[in-house]
Amino acid sequence: MSERTMPRAMTIPFFDIGPTHAGIEVGLNDAWRSTLQRGHFIMGEALQGFEAAFARYCGAQTAIGVANGLDALTLTLEALGIGAGDEVIVPAHTFIATWLGVSRAQARPVPVDCDPATCNIDPARVAAAITSRTRAVIAVHLYGNPADMAPLQALAAKHGLHLIEDAAQAHGATYRGHTTGTLGVAAGFSFYPTKNLGALGDGGAVVTNDAGLAARLRLLRNYGSERKYEHQVAGCNSRLDELQAALLSVKLPQLDALNTQRRQIARAYSEGLADLNSVTLPVITEGAEAVWHLYTIRHPQRDAVIARLAEAGVQAMIHYPAPPHLQPAYADLGYGRGAFPVAESIAAQTISLPIWPGMSGAQISYVIDSVRTAVAQPLAAARQ
Repeated sequence: MSERTMPRAMTIPFFDIGPTHAGIEVGLNDAWRSTLQRGHFIMGEALQGFEAAFARYCGAQTAIGVANGLDALTLTLEALGIGAGDEVIVPAHTFIATWLGVSRAQARPVPVDCDPATCNIDPARVAAAITSRTRAVIAVHLYGNPADMAPLQALAAKHGLHLIEDAAQAHGATYRGHTTGTLGVAAGFSFYPTKNLGALGDGGAVVTNDAGLAARLRLLRNYGSERKYEHQVAGCNSRLDELQAALLSVKLPQLDALNTQRRQIARAYSEGLADLNSVTLPVITEGAEAVWHLYTIRHPQRDAVIARLAEAGVQAMIHYPAPPHLQPAYADLGYGRGAFPVAESIAAQTISLPIWPGMSGAQISYVIDSVRTAVAQPLAAARQ
């Protein structure tokens, strides 16, 4: 593809929720009013309705609404009996919440490096990380691209481990025909406002086919109580509130159409940037259908590219600039720079481009043209 003449400057935000909400504004307002009129704001019929609908959407038996995605992971581990002295294998490249869930359950996160193509946990490296203390593996469907679950399922079965999905970015993604949320013993979802299925505040859910696990999760999220003032276990307060559940129930029927739009944008980006040798484009896991929560490219001169994009009015972001093992919060684990080279390389080069349902063709083309110009300019300067 030859370089195209740049159109008149535009401003492209990284994310714009406006177009998504415009089409369902009446439904959102009705959900707010009905919640207000019922006067029942915690653990009511709106939550029950959303939990049932989300479980059906995922093809699972049960969904348990919780306060946020981090709690979804933490409570899942606690409900499985994982705690002090246990190890949980996690990807070396992920948002730190994956690791924090393990730490909050008082277990130890054990990182494994990534597949350099998909950026997800590398199943080939997981076996070497398993010890007598390993109790679980958390597979993150990073950026909305499912992890390669089949080899992880085989390893989990062989070693008697719990396989947990961190599906915070993967609402509606599939792997070999199965929807995320049904590929392990349980899956943690986040409904943070920018997610593919986002609330108007914080929220999360655990999806599972294990009835016993679901029962323990319901206890843990509600002070360890089934009945008021009777507490079977030492639980916590982590409940998806009625308003957020009602709003999510309005948005859930739109999710597949919104994901389709994300796929169309991602396809346009990949086609428009395919011939740029200096840019590494995203690769989808074999047998998977991604939902493109993020569209990330990689470039060895990442900071210069992002600066050029900003000059053009395109807001790009970095997910995530430092892997958890290099964060001060996990200095005690003793991993230095170079411990997980693939994760560190991804963190140093990744660029997330704007992607949100409702982007116009002109906006998509402008992002493509801006990237092409941005990657050409730093490289040209470097040759001088």
